[in-house]
Amino acid sequence: MLALWALLFGASARGQATARPIVYVAPLRGEIDNGLAPYVQRAVREADQAGAAALVLPIDTLGGRVDAALVIRDALLDARVPTVAFVDPRAISAGALIALAAEDIAMAKGATIGAAAPVVAGPQGQTEPAGEKATSFVRKEFRATAEARGRPPALFEAMVDSDVEIPDVVAKGKLLTLTTEEALALGAASYRADSLDEILAKRGLSGAEIRTLAPNWAESLVRFSTSPLVSSLLLGFGLMGLFVEIRTPGFGVPGIVGLVCLALFFWSHAILALVGWEELALVGGGIALLLLEIFVIPGFGLAGILGVAAILAGLGMSFVGPGVTAEGAVRAATEVALALAIMLGGAALLLRFLPRLPFGRRLVLETGHPERALPFPASPLDAILPGDLGKAASPLRPSGVAEITGARVNALSEGEYIPAGTPLEVLRVERSYVVVRRVGEKETGE
Repeated sequence: MLALWALLFGASARGQATARPIVYVAPLRGEIDNGLAPYVQRAVREADQAGAAALVLPIDTLGGRVDAALVIRDALLDARVPTVAFVDPRAISAGALIALAAEDIAMAKGATIGAAAPVVAGPQGQTEPAGEKATSFVRKEFRATAEARGRPPALFEAMVDSDVEIPDVVAKGKLLTLTTEEALALGAASYRADSLDEILAKRGLSGAEIRTLAPNWAESLVRFSTSPLVSSLLLGFGLMGLFVEIRTPGFGVPGIVGLVCLALFFWSHAILALVGWEELALVGGGIALLLLEIFVIPGFGLAGILGVAAILAGLGMSFVGPGVTAEGAVRAATEVALALAIMLGGAALLLRFLPRLPFGRRLVLETGHPERALPFPASPLDAILPGDLGKAASPLRPSGVAEITGARVNALSEGEYIPAGTPLEVLRVERSYVVVRRVGEKETGE
């Protein structure tokens, strides 16, 4: 028995001695955007759970969003697994902050790091330096990260703020960018390496098992749906669909499309921690106030103003992340404005022309029973014909109630608002409502 235990223990010890260490590799290439944040967070989490010997981040970027870089920076600082930023060939702007957050910075021959001043888009599409508030915030983020990693803080502050002067390194009024040799001489980088194998050899991990990660489908979808243009389109089409649905009877395709677009927008931004209960509460409360204003309170007053303000505030907060800068605020305002323009323009076109198209009337789901399902009594609509005259018994927004030939029936305008009491003419009779217009108006194109 003792011999058997000794044999099993020896086999286990030999297996542990021959087990190869694990190294995770998560490349960061191209623009730093919000979609990269969950990808890096997953890489850190999986490497931690696997007990990896290191997580290597090959970096080649000219920069991108500051808020995305901050999320990645926090994930790297909190990681239990040793992290290595492999700059090959450049880590510029937001990429410099990500590299700085790693425990080691390895730089390939001819690589560069720095030039991290925050910028904003100018009126002609060109980039311009951000204001003092944004520069001060980003500068201190670089300093705090350098202090946490034991690197010279002044060097990395000089990459952000041109007012930082370092004798014999960078003059006042110039941003600092370092080559591989300069970074090594000044202590900004840990060592030089021209390949992953060289990095592993320097860390004593030659022969380690390499596990290379790539963004999964959900992270790719988040990266796509949180891009500025797609975010604005999702939000615009979502609001447009709900607006059209509110203004038309029944529930049909516009409402379904609107809900899907809004769900995708808020889901993707929630994954990036850009949307929380506060943003959802503001948007939901704003929509509730607008519905109250439309269907309960006549006119447009305090409830409508508060509703619009709450929706705009919630949507604006959904576009920005931690450490809101002037650049982020301008970008958020631009994207919300684009979404509102899409909503208003698209809704106006749909409400104006959709009821006139043959397929437009079929987009609304029928809520009544088929005519032959039950022996219902004759409908007041049976006695109404195109051309009959009447008046609006309630405001048409564009749906409401009209009085035609002495009968009160559901009515729908061609997208315009018609006050109560306005003389009307019947254009056509549908199964559950009539389509009307003001008396004296003519069809477009007649």
